[in-house]
Amino acid sequence: MIGFSVYAYRNWFVSLCAAIALMAVLEHPDMPKSIGDIQGLNPWNLLMLNVILAWMRNRRREGLVWDMPGYVVVLLVFYSLVILWGFVRLVLDHALLDEDETIMGYNSLAWSVSEYLVNCFKWVLPGILLFDACRTRQRMTIALAVVLSVYFLLALQTIKHMPLSSVAASGAELSRRANKVLSRSIGYHRVNLSMMLSGASWAVLTTLPLVRRRRNQLLVIGAAATISLGQALTGGRAGYVTWGVLGVLLCLLRWRWLFPYIPLTVVGICILLPGVRERMLQGFGNRSSSGVVTQTDEYEITSGRTIAWSYVIPMIWKSPLVGYGRQAMIRTGTYQKIMDDYQGGETFPHPHNAYLEMLLDNGLVGFILVIPFYLVVVFLSVRLLLDRADPLFAAVSGSCFALVVALLIAAMGSQTFYPREGSVGMWAAIGLMLRLSLERSRARSTGTSLFGETDRPSDAVLPEEATRYA
Repeated sequence: MIGFSVYAYRNWFVSLCAAIALMAVLEHPDMPKSIGDIQGLNPWNLLMLNVILAWMRNRRREGLVWDMPGYVVVLLVFYSLVILWGFVRLVLDHALLDEDETIMGYNSLAWSVSEYLVNCFKWVLPGILLFDACRTRQRMTIALAVVLSVYFLLALQTIKHMPLSSVAASGAELSRRANKVLSRSIGYHRVNLSMMLSGASWAVLTTLPLVRRRRNQLLVIGAAATISLGQALTGGRAGYVTWGVLGVLLCLLRWRWLFPYIPLTVVGICILLPGVRERMLQGFGNRSSSGVVTQTDEYEITSGRTIAWSYVIPMIWKSPLVGYGRQAMIRTGTYQKIMDDYQGGETFPHPHNAYLEMLLDNGLVGFILVIPFYLVVVFLSVRLLLDRADPLFAAVSGSCFALVVALLIAAMGSQTFYPREGSVGMWAAIGLMLRLSLERSRARSTGTSLFGETDRPSDAVLPEEATRYA
């Protein structure tokens, strides 16, 4: 990190890619979280600080002009205002800062500023910088490879620490092992890992049009299979559902010839990964005490999330327009009420639904200001994905679509729309997609080639391959 911090002043794009790649190990228990016990001072933050300073210093010399579309800037500003207003309302609740650390994990204003304000913007910065940096095909391809490598490295760590026998065990055992092992050995919670890897496996597959040689295509398919195996080992059911839905959506949009393989994939999972099958069907078809009548256990299917939702939804209706501010689940007493009503140990400091969390924290106003950004990103990704003029369109827009839609689907059972460390890859993919969409529109309006190229790109598909992908 020291080396890349120094090198940033020579080539800030390379150091930015290094910072993104390091996200694969940033949450590892051995990674220093602070220097000298100073809040927010850690090696990764210092690296990003030097990247930003180098970017500000060199972009004029490189002739870079800020050209992000105005409507995207407006949506990002609205998004930022929602985060800022939610944080202000949190800080104004002075009593919260004196709560027990076992509930909130902090008792200082400095911690809340770092966690709930600075970090939310920090995790978005790599995507914004990539948008400004990737103005050539080479940089676009390198950045995409770096982003996808983060998920590949996370999958390798998951496979390393989770015994492969876990997928052959029962669903309950798979969940228990993943919950015990992954957070301690990798740093990311298994539910977050499951969501991240569910989109990443399809994102890697969307890069196939960039690869011409059969051997390299097999390597890409192998990388996607590795990520899928890592995702299976997380035991996250929301991630499993997300993975399946994403596959169907991508087949409908671009690769319809893959539809016949979907039933074969489902049968293969049921046969080869019985732990995944049991985990997916957990709560369905439970037998009653008589052993005859089959029942569906709603609590087991949703892992108790319906309990949290039954408390959160009435609380939303008490302040439907503006909500209660950041961490409303704690500040409104909803968390404590669930603890008191369910003496069995149910703990829900989070609504376990990102949409409900946004409504609870920021009301309908905040919801309307945030969600359109994701809808616009999905729309632009789909429009780019349907364009077959260049294989780079499918790779970049497909990756962005997979990672963003993975969040939107998994958000119904967990996750959050507040940017955090696990979403850095997604924001980086958004930055790449926005740059490519802008370059595509510019090329069409001026009648020039993509990125101002004069020759046919060397990595474009051959005519016979174009027919296949069509």
